Amino acid sequence: MKILVTCPPMIGLREYTIPYLEQYGIETYFPDVVQTLTEEELIKIVPNFDGWIIGDDPATGDVFKAGASGRLKAAVKWGIGVDNVDFDACKRLNIPITNTPNMFGKEVADIAWGYVIALARETFFIDQEIRKKNWPKNCGISLEDKTAGLIGYGDIGKNTAKRLKVSGMEVIVYDPVVSEITKPEIYLKRWPDSIEQCDFLIFTCSLNNKNRHMFNRSIIDQCKPGIRIVNVARGALINETDLCEGLATGKIHSAALDVFETEPLPDNSKLRTHPLCILGSHNSSNTFEAVMRTNKRAIDCLLNFLGILEL
Repeated sequence: MKILVTCPPMIGLREYTIPYLEQYGIETYFPDVVQTLTEEELIKIVPNFDGWIIGDDPATGDVFKAGASGRLKAAVKWGIGVDNVDFDACKRLNIPITNTPNMFGKEVADIAWGYVIALARETFFIDQEIRKKNWPKNCGISLEDKTAGLIGYGDIGKNTAKRLKVSGMEVIVYDPVVSEITKPEIYLKRWPDSIEQCDFLIFTCSLNNKNRHMFNRSIIDQCKPGIRIVNVARGALINETDLCEGLATGKIHSAALDVFETEPLPDNSKLRTHPLCILGSHNSSNTFEAVMRTNKRAIDCLLNFLGILEL
């Protein structure tokens, strides 16, 4: 059997993946991927494989239809987010598919917390200025007694909340799926109630049709002046045009973004020119340990679907 892998973190550790699959007689193909393949590229190559481990590629109905017309028997979405995958098409085409939840909540939370600290103390800006032979003394803000609005209270959100609490922060959670939170100084609210109290907004939720561009000009107008924004979830949760406008006017103090509406970030994005932005590469889950355990889960699920391994 042949398996296609289009997930960049898994491709990056292929030397560990290949021996594990070879013991089952599986041939694996790792295309040269920066972030994703295009739909057209996928339509051409997916039909040549029995299984597919998906990254953030456009896994559309047309791609799965092409796959089903060829050899494709099963697929696994590497990681948590599934907004790029047409699960309904898989159901119609009788292609078993799953994702790998709860694999790297702690790792992504570490990045979110690190971004909060960096935005509070402007450490990244100071680093940039020292490299220019300057010696800045930026006055930051203390985290204790500040309020963070946390959008999403799943595995990543809960782990992020733990880290924020260590810093002495209060946490307001926005998550329509959560009905109650009993932990002290973590308050469940309906979006965007009490947003004017937040010193930080941290996005850790999944993307769906209801929350696309949930952070926009209307929401920015309700925010406290000088709010700091962190996004380790999905780029399309934020309207980047409105975000750039808020940064330009100073209503938004700064932003740390690991994800963007278009990835890689376009060369002409205004975010590149703002001095108080931390720009990531959709890489917050990428530690050796997290990738290794997620790789194994994804492979084992796919082999189970293909009738090779019992779970």
